[in-house]
Amino acid sequence: MKTRILALTLFISAAVHAQNLPVKWEELTAGDFVHAVEKSQGTCLLPFGIIEKHGPQGPLGTDLINVRYATLHAAEQEYAVVFPEYYFGQIFEARHQPGTIAYPMTLELQLLQATTDEMARNGCKKILIVNGHGGNSSLLPYFAQSQLATPHDYVVYVYLHGEQHTGRPETKSKFDMHAGESETSHTMISRPDLVHPERSSTESGADLQRLDLPAGVYTGIWWYARFPNHYAGDAAGANRTLGEFDVNAQIGDIVTAIKAVKADQKSRELQEEFYKAAEHPLDTKQ
Repeated sequence: MKTRILALTLFISAAVHAQNLPVKWEELTAGDFVHAVEKSQGTCLLPFGIIEKHGPQGPLGTDLINVRYATLHAAEQEYAVVFPEYYFGQIFEARHQPGTIAYPMTLELQLLQATTDEMARNGCKKILIVNGHGGNSSLLPYFAQSQLATPHDYVVYVYLHGEQHTGRPETKSKFDMHAGESETSHTMISRPDLVHPERSSTESGADLQRLDLPAGVYTGIWWYARFPNHYAGDAAGANRTLGEFDVNAQIGDIVTAIKAVKADQKSRELQEEFYKAAEHPLDTKQ
């Protein structure tokens, strides 16, 4: 009888412990990490930020802080293991501003590949990269596509943005992009102690429109031509009401993405099928 009670006690204790596992990769013990990967069904999240200027009022790590805040809260609702701070992305357009960290292009891709490889080696067979920086919106889909170049025993998913949600509070500014009213409002939720709204009007976030090129013609200097202060909009109207709405919507969208990734059994199957077919392209039926 005592043995059964002890066994039941240990079982309950283990179950309770499993429910209380941290979502942060760096906070798990090695032993708990094994249980965390099992609990997450091999689903791990990589919040992807950047280090760059965010107008005169926002911290350099705004993108990193905000995306990690939303991802951690989403993972607490739909359990997944969240990789530590990651900010090794594309930000060449802000190299003229103090505090910007811009790694070489080849290093960015090599480091990201090595990171996902290591995550997969540790049991993360479904890796959801959650983008928090607009400058990565071309880099990350390309990285996901490049996974087809050589066989991998895991799948990379990229979350770029969610859907538009009804009921969103109206913004006070007509023009709202980088470090503007919305983004500053988000940081008022994730790290209000780092936001300095009183500084928002000390620099201009106006579009200077210094290029005259036809639609469909792209050049890398386009952002600097329009926003040399690396500030696009007016953060004077930033507020917690807008921030709470957007951040809660983003958390909900990430939860939806995690659930979809967990349920997805087809991507890995089709990926394996593709790798085999790519070895002998002449055998592919035409």
